[in-house]
Amino acid sequence: MKPVFCFIILVFFISCKDNANKAVKAEVIYDMYVPSEMSVLMKELYAFNLELKKQVVKEEELTPFPEQFLNIHTAQLSDFKARTERFKSFSNIFLTAQKEIYNTNSDLSLKDRFNNTINTCISCHSLECTGPIPKIKKLLISQ
Repeated sequence: MKPVFCFIILVFFISCKDNANKAVKAEVIYDMYVPSEMSVLMKELYAFNLELKKQVVKEEELTPFPEQFLNIHTAQLSDFKARTERFKSFSNIFLTAQKEIYNTNSDLSLKDRFNNTINTCISCHSLECTGPIPKIKKLLISQ
């Protein structure tokens, strides 16, 4: 009878140890990355201009200018970033260039107007946030 009793006690202690480990694991809190509003907006800008590039190359009708791009002036930046005068200036230049794509009275070709917009992005990112430049450059349309 002693071996059976020892076995039951051993099982009890093992199950208690497993429950203790589960309780500790349940208390672990993960710090998940939450992108800033500006980060989300920049990804939307990229996705939109990727589609716009395809339309320009295929000479299709262009998707209208998205009004949410105007949020570039108010979107919350990452905690370590500040909205500087240089950033504000580039934001205005970008919006002007993006809207100019739709100017059918322009002396510039549609491809040139599109590339001007993308080059504006590259210019800003060369001073503010260099990481996405290689990805942004892929948006340029070769002549």
